[in-house]
Amino acid sequence: MSARFELFKDTGGDFRFRLKAANGEIIAASQGYTSKAAAQNGIASVKANAASAPVEDLTSKKT
Repeated sequence: MSARFELFKDTGGDFRFRLKAANGEIIAASQGYTSKAAAQNGIASVKANAASAPVEDLTSKKT
């Protein structure tokens, strides 16, 4: 099995998605969306943008 997105409704009625690795571990979890279509757009955005997104290492910045 490969990684997969799960689209679901939370207990408050918002639509959310999570990305799960092949081993079932949650890799990423979304914010709540008021509509299913908006959550699906969020999934599409992650699919389109994640591979080319830069990594910003904040571990060396002073707070």
